[in-house]
Amino acid sequence: MTRMARRFSAWAMLLISTMILVILPCNAAQSLDDETAKIVSGIEAKYAQKSFSADFEQASRLTALDVTEIAKGKAWFSHPGKMKWAYQSSDNHEIITNGKNLWIYRPEENQVMTGDAAPFFQSGSGGAFLADIRKIRKEFTIEPGKSGENFSQLVLTPKKETPELAKIRIMVNLPGYEIPVVETENIYGDTTKFIFTNIRFVTFDEQIFEFTPPPGTEIIEMD
Repeated sequence: MTRMARRFSAWAMLLISTMILVILPCNAAQSLDDETAKIVSGIEAKYAQKSFSADFEQASRLTALDVTEIAKGKAWFSHPGKMKWAYQSSDNHEIITNGKNLWIYRPEENQVMTGDAAPFFQSGSGGAFLADIRKIRKEFTIEPGKSGENFSQLVLTPKKETPELAKIRIMVNLPGYEIPVVETENIYGDTTKFIFTNIRFVTFDEQIFEFTPPPGTEIIEMD
């Protein structure tokens, strides 16, 4: 982790923290009010066991340094826990996981960092909650947030507190139940906000979640 911290920018580290959401000890299911239960059921029906892609813009803010980093790219998700984030900003790189293995590829540096997904995602088959939306009902306390005519917000609090994650705020479009905005916050007040556009629920070749380093690529094993 020390080696990775040296090489990652602050916003990339926040992204990894964002993804550590998946396998936490389960508690009894929460009793939700009718409207909140309807929204949760709606996003489960929309996202559960589905593959989808989206363009994204990411704003990561480090409160202590009063710094906000902006990045853009495209992401792909598939159940369970498979993801690919392709960043198309000044620091071009890809974060890829098949739910078991993790690769962080920096083509401009001709370098890939690789290791088990488990130490970073708390599960050998885990990933971000968008890759297994049903886990929010088990792993988080769910409360209604801001709402409007065409959207509603859910505020998720982990049932098991961790430094990396204190809150998740999800905006849900109504009546389609797409999630265009996700904002995570850690215990230090640092936030990472994702804005998703061009969300497309389609199937694609699962090989997108595998990675073979090009010949001559420097391979760094992560601890």
